[in-house]
Amino acid sequence: MLKESIAIIVKSYTMAEMEVRKLRHDPTELITRAIQPILWLAIFGQAMSRIRAIPTGGFTYLQFMTPGILAQSVVFIAIFYGLSIIWERDMGVLQKFLVTPTPREALVLGKMVSAGIRGLSQAIIVLLVATVLRVYLRMTILGVLGVILVVMLGAGFFAGLSMIIASIVKTRERFMGIGQVITMPLFFASNALYPVSIMPGWLRLVSVINPLSYIVEALRSLLVTGDLMRVPLDICVLILASLVVTVVSAFMYPKVVV
Repeated sequence: MLKESIAIIVKSYTMAEMEVRKLRHDPTELITRAIQPILWLAIFGQAMSRIRAIPTGGFTYLQFMTPGILAQSVVFIAIFYGLSIIWERDMGVLQKFLVTPTPREALVLGKMVSAGIRGLSQAIIVLLVATVLRVYLRMTILGVLGVILVVMLGAGFFAGLSMIIASIVKTRERFMGIGQVITMPLFFASNALYPVSIMPGWLRLVSVINPLSYIVEALRSLLVTGDLMRVPLDICVLILASLVVTVVSAFMYPKVVV
Protein backbone atom coordinates (compact mmCIF):
# COMPACT_ATOMS: atom_id res chain seq x y z
CA MET A 1 0.00 0.00 0.00
CA LEU A 2 2.81 2.40 0.96
CA LYS A 3 4.76 1.51 -2.17
CA GLU A 4 1.69 2.16 -4.36
CA SER A 5 1.10 5.53 -2.68
CA ILE A 6 4.71 6.57 -3.22
CA ALA A 7 4.48 5.49 -6.87
CA ILE A 8 1.36 7.62 -7.36
CA ILE A 9 3.06 10.65 -5.78
CA VAL A 10 6.20 10.26 -7.91
CA LYS A 11 4.23 9.76 -11.13
CA SER A 12 1.94 12.69 -10.27
CA TYR A 13 4.98 14.91 -9.79
CA THR A 14 6.36 13.79 -13.15
CA MET A 15 3.07 14.56 -14.90
CA ALA A 16 2.79 17.95 -13.19
CA GLU A 17 6.36 18.83 -14.16
CA MET A 18 5.63 17.95 -17.78
CA GLU A 19 2.51 20.14 -17.81
CA VAL A 20 4.32 23.08 -16.17
CA ARG A 21 7.10 22.76 -18.74
CA LYS A 22 4.50 23.46 -21.44
CA LEU A 23 3.56 26.67 -19.64
CA ARG A 24 7.18 27.77 -19.37
CA HIS A 25 7.71 27.34 -23.11
CA ASP A 26 4.47 29.16 -24.03
CA PRO A 27 3.20 31.61 -21.37
CA THR A 28 0.84 33.28 -23.86
CA GLU A 29 -2.27 31.72 -22.31
CA LEU A 30 -1.57 33.18 -18.88
CA ILE A 31 -0.88 36.61 -20.34
CA THR A 32 -4.11 36.67 -22.36
CA ARG A 33 -6.19 35.32 -19.48
CA ALA A 34 -4.79 38.04 -17.21
CA ILE A 35 -6.61 40.69 -19.26
CA GLN A 36 -10.09 39.78 -17.97
CA PRO A 37 -9.36 40.10 -14.22
CA ILE A 38 -7.52 43.36 -14.90
CA LEU A 39 -10.63 44.74 -16.61
CA TRP A 40 -12.89 43.52 -13.79
CA LEU A 41 -10.80 45.26 -11.14
CA ALA A 42 -9.77 48.38 -13.03
CA ILE A 43 -13.15 49.16 -14.63
CA PHE A 44 -16.03 47.31 -12.94
CA GLY A 45 -14.49 47.50 -9.48
CA GLN A 46 -13.68 51.20 -9.72
CA ALA A 47 -17.16 52.02 -11.01
CA MET A 48 -18.98 49.99 -8.35
CA SER A 49 -16.82 51.56 -5.65
CA ARG A 50 -18.42 54.92 -6.47
CA ILE A 51 -21.98 53.60 -6.31
CA ARG A 52 -21.64 52.04 -2.83
CA ALA A 53 -24.89 50.12 -3.22
CA ILE A 54 -23.54 46.73 -2.09
CA PRO A 55 -22.93 46.05 1.63
CA THR A 56 -19.30 45.01 2.08
CA GLY A 57 -18.95 44.84 5.85
CA GLY A 58 -17.02 48.07 6.24
CA PHE A 59 -14.46 47.33 3.52
CA THR A 60 -14.11 49.08 0.19
CA TYR A 61 -15.78 47.36 -2.74
CA LEU A 62 -12.41 46.73 -4.39
CA GLN A 63 -11.24 44.98 -1.22
CA PHE A 64 -14.42 42.91 -1.15
CA MET A 65 -14.23 42.13 -4.86
CA THR A 66 -10.53 41.25 -5.23
CA PRO A 67 -10.77 37.73 -3.70
CA GLY A 68 -13.76 37.03 -5.95
CA ILE A 69 -11.89 38.08 -9.09
CA LEU A 70 -8.85 36.10 -7.95
CA ALA A 71 -11.02 33.00 -7.55
CA GLN A 72 -12.73 33.64 -10.87
CA SER A 73 -9.47 33.90 -12.79
CA VAL A 74 -8.16 30.68 -11.22
CA VAL A 75 -11.36 28.79 -11.99
CA PHE A 76 -11.56 30.06 -15.56
CA ILE A 77 -8.08 28.67 -16.24
CA ALA A 78 -8.82 25.31 -14.60
CA ILE A 79 -12.28 24.73 -16.08
CA PHE A 80 -10.84 24.51 -19.61
CA TYR A 81 -8.09 22.10 -18.60
CA GLY A 82 -10.01 19.20 -20.09
CA LEU A 83 -9.06 20.50 -23.52
CA SER A 84 -5.55 19.20 -22.90
CA ILE A 85 -6.64 15.56 -22.71
CA ILE A 86 -8.75 15.93 -25.86
CA TRP A 87 -5.70 17.39 -27.60
CA GLU A 88 -3.51 14.58 -26.23
CA ARG A 89 -5.98 12.02 -27.56
CA ASP A 90 -6.03 13.62 -31.00
CA MET A 91 -2.21 13.67 -31.07
CA GLY A 92 -1.96 10.05 -29.90
CA VAL A 93 -0.22 11.01 -26.64
CA LEU A 94 -3.05 9.90 -24.37
CA GLN A 95 -3.07 6.39 -25.82
CA LYS A 96 0.64 6.09 -25.00
CA PHE A 97 0.01 7.18 -21.40
CA LEU A 98 -2.75 4.62 -20.97
CA VAL A 99 -0.58 1.65 -22.02
CA THR A 100 2.13 2.54 -19.48
CA PRO A 101 1.98 1.22 -15.88
CA THR A 102 1.37 4.77 -14.65
CA PRO A 103 -1.66 4.75 -12.30
CA ARG A 104 -4.68 6.62 -13.66
CA GLU A 105 -4.82 8.57 -10.41
CA ALA A 106 -1.29 9.86 -11.07
CA LEU A 107 -2.26 11.06 -14.55
CA VAL A 108 -5.20 12.97 -13.10
CA LEU A 109 -3.40 14.30 -10.02
CA GLY A 110 -0.49 15.51 -12.14
CA LYS A 111 -2.81 17.63 -14.24
CA MET A 112 -4.68 18.88 -11.17
CA VAL A 113 -1.41 19.98 -9.53
CA SER A 114 -0.34 21.63 -12.78
CA ALA A 115 -3.65 23.51 -12.87
CA GLY A 116 -2.97 24.64 -9.31
CA ILE A 117 0.45 25.99 -10.30
CA ARG A 118 -1.08 27.85 -13.23
CA GLY A 119 -3.71 29.17 -10.85
CA LEU A 120 -1.01 30.47 -8.51
CA SER A 121 0.68 32.37 -11.34
CA GLN A 122 -2.70 33.90 -12.19
CA ALA A 123 -3.29 34.77 -8.53
CA ILE A 124 0.04 36.62 -8.42
CA ILE A 125 -1.04 38.73 -11.40
CA VAL A 126 -4.36 39.62 -9.75
CA LEU A 127 -2.64 40.54 -6.48
CA LEU A 128 -0.14 42.73 -8.35
CA VAL A 129 -3.00 44.54 -10.11
CA ALA A 130 -4.73 45.02 -6.76
CA THR A 131 -1.52 46.50 -5.37
CA VAL A 132 -1.27 48.95 -8.28
CA LEU A 133 -4.90 49.98 -7.61
CA ARG A 134 -3.96 50.51 -3.93
CA VAL A 135 -6.26 47.81 -2.62
CA TYR A 136 -5.25 47.01 0.94
CA LEU A 137 -5.00 43.25 1.54
CA ARG A 138 -3.75 41.28 4.54
CA MET A 139 -0.48 39.65 3.46
CA THR A 140 0.56 37.71 6.56
CA ILE A 141 2.63 34.53 6.32
CA LEU A 142 -0.37 32.46 7.44
CA GLY A 143 -2.59 34.27 4.96
CA VAL A 144 -0.23 33.70 2.03
CA LEU A 145 0.12 30.00 2.88
CA GLY A 146 -3.65 29.74 3.15
CA VAL A 147 -4.13 31.44 -0.22
CA ILE A 148 -1.67 29.02 -1.85
CA LEU A 149 -3.55 26.04 -0.39
CA VAL A 150 -6.99 27.35 -1.38
CA VAL A 151 -5.88 28.23 -4.92
CA MET A 152 -4.25 24.81 -5.40
CA LEU A 153 -7.35 23.00 -4.13
CA GLY A 154 -9.79 25.16 -6.08
CA ALA A 155 -7.88 24.91 -9.34
CA GLY A 156 -7.36 21.19 -8.82
CA PHE A 157 -11.06 20.59 -8.26
CA PHE A 158 -12.19 22.47 -11.35
CA ALA A 159 -9.43 20.88 -13.46
CA GLY A 160 -10.68 17.46 -12.33
CA LEU A 161 -14.26 18.44 -13.13
CA SER A 162 -13.09 19.67 -16.52
CA MET A 163 -11.45 16.31 -17.27
CA ILE A 164 -14.69 14.52 -16.37
CA ILE A 165 -16.60 16.73 -18.81
CA ALA A 166 -13.97 16.11 -21.50
CA SER A 167 -14.30 12.35 -20.95
CA ILE A 168 -18.03 12.60 -21.63
CA VAL A 169 -18.23 15.03 -24.55
CA LYS A 170 -15.00 13.89 -26.31
CA THR A 171 -14.81 16.78 -28.83
CA ARG A 172 -13.27 20.24 -28.51
CA GLU A 173 -16.32 22.02 -29.90
CA ARG A 174 -18.74 20.42 -27.42
CA PHE A 175 -16.32 20.93 -24.57
CA MET A 176 -15.84 24.63 -25.33
CA GLY A 177 -19.61 25.06 -25.58
CA ILE A 178 -20.23 23.45 -22.19
CA GLY A 179 -17.31 25.33 -20.65
CA GLN A 180 -18.71 28.67 -21.79
CA VAL A 181 -22.18 27.73 -20.52
CA ILE A 182 -21.12 26.84 -16.97
CA THR A 183 -18.38 29.39 -16.20
CA MET A 184 -20.42 32.59 -15.95
CA PRO A 185 -23.35 31.01 -14.04
CA LEU A 186 -20.80 29.61 -11.57
CA PHE A 187 -19.35 33.09 -11.16
CA PHE A 188 -22.60 35.01 -10.76
CA ALA A 189 -24.15 32.33 -8.52
CA SER A 190 -21.33 32.74 -6.01
CA ASN A 191 -20.38 35.39 -3.46
CA ALA A 192 -17.63 36.79 -5.71
CA LEU A 193 -19.30 40.12 -6.51
CA TYR A 194 -21.89 40.50 -3.75
CA PRO A 195 -22.55 38.99 -0.31
CA VAL A 196 -24.86 36.02 0.12
CA SER A 197 -27.08 38.12 2.40
CA ILE A 198 -28.53 40.16 -0.50
CA MET A 199 -29.23 37.16 -2.74
CA PRO A 200 -32.78 35.87 -3.27
CA GLY A 201 -33.54 32.60 -1.50
CA TRP A 202 -33.10 30.32 -4.51
CA LEU A 203 -29.74 31.89 -5.37
CA ARG A 204 -28.54 31.44 -1.79
CA LEU A 205 -29.25 27.73 -2.13
CA VAL A 206 -27.27 27.58 -5.37
CA SER A 207 -24.44 29.49 -3.72
CA VAL A 208 -24.25 26.93 -0.90
CA ILE A 209 -23.65 24.07 -3.35
CA ASN A 210 -21.35 26.13 -5.59
CA PRO A 211 -17.68 25.21 -4.92
CA LEU A 212 -16.58 28.64 -6.13
CA SER A 213 -18.34 30.20 -3.13
CA TYR A 214 -16.08 28.28 -0.74
CA ILE A 215 -12.98 29.40 -2.61
CA VAL A 216 -14.09 33.04 -2.50
CA GLU A 217 -15.09 32.87 1.17
CA ALA A 218 -11.73 31.41 2.19
CA LEU A 219 -9.74 33.92 0.13
CA ARG A 220 -11.79 36.84 1.44
CA SER A 221 -11.25 35.70 5.02
CA LEU A 222 -7.51 35.31 4.49
CA LEU A 223 -6.89 38.47 2.47
CA VAL A 224 -9.52 40.95 3.67
CA THR A 225 -11.52 40.31 6.84
CA GLY A 226 -9.00 38.30 8.87
CA ASP A 227 -11.88 36.24 10.30
CA LEU A 228 -10.59 32.69 9.93
CA MET A 229 -13.42 30.87 11.72
CA ARG A 230 -14.92 29.35 8.56
CA VAL A 231 -11.67 28.83 6.65
CA PRO A 232 -11.14 25.26 7.97
CA LEU A 233 -14.67 24.34 6.82
CA ASP A 234 -14.05 25.90 3.39
CA ILE A 235 -10.79 23.97 3.03
CA CYS A 236 -12.40 20.70 4.15
CA VAL A 237 -15.17 21.14 1.56
CA LEU A 238 -12.58 21.78 -1.16
CA ILE A 239 -10.49 18.76 -0.11
CA LEU A 240 -13.54 16.49 -0.12
CA ALA A 241 -14.70 17.83 -3.49
CA SER A 242 -11.20 17.39 -4.94
CA LEU A 243 -11.01 13.79 -3.73
CA VAL A 244 -14.36 13.01 -5.33
CA VAL A 245 -13.42 14.46 -8.74
CA THR A 246 -10.02 12.73 -8.57
CA VAL A 247 -11.65 9.32 -8.16
CA VAL A 248 -14.26 10.00 -10.85
CA SER A 249 -11.69 11.50 -13.24
CA ALA A 250 -9.36 8.52 -12.81
CA PHE A 251 -12.27 6.20 -13.67
CA MET A 252 -13.42 8.29 -16.65
CA TYR A 253 -9.95 9.12 -18.01
CA PRO A 254 -9.56 6.06 -20.30
CA LYS A 255 -13.03 6.70 -21.76
CA VAL A 256 -11.71 9.74 -23.65
CA VAL A 257 -10.15 7.45 -26.27
CA VAL A 258 -13.28 5.31 -26.69
